[in-house]
Amino acid sequence: MNQSAVKAARRWYWQRMTAMGMALFVVIHIAVMVYAMNGGLSASEILGRTQGSFLWALFYGVFVVLVSVHASIGLRNTLVEWLRMSGKAAGVLGNLIALLLLVLGLRAVWAVTFGSL
Repeated sequence: MNQSAVKAARRWYWQRMTAMGMALFVVIHIAVMVYAMNGGLSASEILGRTQGSFLWALFYGVFVVLVSVHASIGLRNTLVEWLRMSGKAAGVLGNLIALLLLVLGLRAVWAVTFGSL
């Protein structure tokens, strides 16, 4: 098997693994939102409950990492297939977008959990 086929198989694998992880996180996130909304909690009450919670930071931090990896692979594939961009250029752009998503997502997790930056 050539090297590009191995890399494509790895991308396929990580795309599916992150999708499965995200599905679990989305279900938990929606369940918590429904519970909070049915309980009549306001946004400030919800933030009051998340402040200082290491578990919430860990939950949403892992969620952000999964989304960043998943999105970068999907974007790379889209750029190659739809825009006929070279695999190397698409990979670089996908990784830059992943880094941006990771930084912005983790900043949001930090702000919600530990206060503003």
